[in-house]
Amino acid sequence: MKKDILYVVIPCYNEEEVINETTKRLKEKLNTLIKSNVISPKSRVMYVNDGSKDKTWSLIKKIDRKEKLFTGITLSRNRGHQNALVAGLLTAKEYSDVVISMDADLQDDINAIDEMLKKYHNGCDVVYGVRSSRKKDTFFKKITAQGFYKFMAKMGVNVIYNHADYRLTSKRVLNEFEKYKEVNLFLRGIFPLIGFKTDVVYYERAERFAGSSKYPLKKMLNFAWDGITSFSVKPIRAVLSLGIVIFLISLLVMIYCLIVKIAGYTVEGWTFLAVSIWLVAGVQMLSLGIIGEYVGKVYNETKARPRYIISENLNEKRLGKRLKKRTEKRLVKSLIKNINTSEITNSI
Repeated sequence: MKKDILYVVIPCYNEEEVINETTKRLKEKLNTLIKSNVISPKSRVMYVNDGSKDKTWSLIKKIDRKEKLFTGITLSRNRGHQNALVAGLLTAKEYSDVVISMDADLQDDINAIDEMLKKYHNGCDVVYGVRSSRKKDTFFKKITAQGFYKFMAKMGVNVIYNHADYRLTSKRVLNEFEKYKEVNLFLRGIFPLIGFKTDVVYYERAERFAGSSKYPLKKMLNFAWDGITSFSVKPIRAVLSLGIVIFLISLLVMIYCLIVKIAGYTVEGWTFLAVSIWLVAGVQMLSLGIIGEYVGKVYNETKARPRYIISENLNEKRLGKRLKKRTEKRLVKSLIKNINTSEITNSI
């Protein structure tokens, strides 16, 4: 029975401190799965170098030369986690039957891969890795993360609660995902849109093995905003609602001003008028900012620029060398066969 080829895609940005340990643990896991006949010996781990400024890419190339279960690609420059992940997914699907994406920092439980593959073999095309708890998070991290998922749900974005980018996807799901051409990526919202049979695997998220987080508060806020504006028009509708409320308040202010004028208290109300002007101006600027954000995203989409550029694919080089060797062997065999046939013919 033919075993499925698994590729584990891992985006990397300045991960020189952890990549060797990640390689060691994943090597053990893949070898165990191969020996158990769960996956094909052709399975690989594909590192995606996202324009790292440290020794990450040189380490990936070194690992590729030493370990047959590991390979890598590098982007022409830093494109961000989501674009790097997409580059890995769409490259890996050309060589595999099923792909699992995870981070390089070893916070995602590698042992959850076994359960993901079980659910895949039971007919699931997407299996989400979901955190079972947030006990190890700081109070601030826990509150902001939970607030993020709840706020996204209220904004109408369908996301899996406590799921990051640790997921299994089948080849046919990735073929459908490739049809999504938007530049402003929010993968946690896209995959639930694709459909097919899905399930979840719960795991306990560990501490980062080494190095520092590549997602500080500023990046997390930008990521959340991208998710909202890429999948929901509720902020624009909120602007409309706010505009209606301000308009109704302005009518009340107008009535108040007329009454004050008739009563002869023209000097009084200056403070109220000044505050009203500042308030309305502030609301207008906020509204224009939200609308401008959507217009900017539309502008970026219409340019249809590539989301990433792969400058080097180690897997392709390796497969190319193998193909070259096989071709050379076939040519040698063919020549030997022709020579032997010629000798027999001449002897006759």
